[in-house]
Amino acid sequence: MIPDNVLCRFMHQGAARLGLVKQQQLYDLTMRYRTLGAWLRAASGRLEQAFGDLADLADQNAPIGPANLLADIASGFTLLAPLDEQEVWAFGVTYEMSREARMRESNQPTIYGKVYEAPRPEIFFKATPHRVVGHGEAVAVRVDSTWNVPEAELTLVLTPCMEIVGYTIGNDMSSRDIEGQNPLYLPQAKVYNRCCALGPFIRLAEPSFNPLDLDVTCTIYRSGVVLFSGQTHTGRIHRKLADLAVWLGRCNSYPDGVFAMTGTGIVPPDTISLAAGDTVEIAFEGLGTLTNPVIELNV
Repeated sequence: MIPDNVLCRFMHQGAARLGLVKQQQLYDLTMRYRTLGAWLRAASGRLEQAFGDLADLADQNAPIGPANLLADIASGFTLLAPLDEQEVWAFGVTYEMSREARMRESNQPTIYGKVYEAPRPEIFFKATPHRVVGHGEAVAVRVDSTWNVPEAELTLVLTPCMEIVGYTIGNDMSSRDIEGQNPLYLPQAKVYNRCCALGPFIRLAEPSFNPLDLDVTCTIYRSGVVLFSGQTHTGRIHRKLADLAVWLGRCNSYPDGVFAMTGTGIVPPDTISLAAGDTVEIAFEGLGTLTNPVIELNV
């Protein structure tokens, strides 16, 4: 079932639209908010009113159909990645599992142990919108890498005022052998075409939803058979989400809002590397399931 009280972006009748799912009905918000960026700007500094505005729009307008249209290929509705004008940034080494894995892969392991305990988190740029794919679209592995893994991450949606307004699922694709050779290669290991998947929906940051009480699973399928399956819980994140938002906003600005990936607690064994033809499935309790096939980038 599609979660309730979520925002989404979808294609219908040749146009990208911003939608709201409420009580399993789909509402088109595009006449009021042309883009997600427009809503994030409008919500900045007034979250309670912004959530109320969405509820009012649903109350005052008829839905365009049941929410399950978004899951029906024959319906003419196609889900899109939930961002439009936003950058994607990421935090690293926020789970103990991630610290251990990156210490194993690196020629300079102590730096990851130090950043796990340090007041200042690791923050790196992850993707521009054109490098991001949505649910059902292909993520990619680099042809010049031999060790590629998915990273299942709770992803924050932030207003220009750096307020957490929602949550979505993220897949931070990583070339572990490239980063392991030298930490200065991190941008090459992390930033390339189709390096990031987001979606399918943005769960609104309402008081009743606790983002640090979610079960997480990440499964890799090869030829229809489970190659790897791992689990974690968002309560294992080592840092406070509000603190991560503050650090991301220090001496930086995001006029259209920003997405922030909060790190991974699921790391496949060192013997597993993604290959073209695999499928990655990431499920977060309350957020849905993000599924992506894998291709290889040859250039």
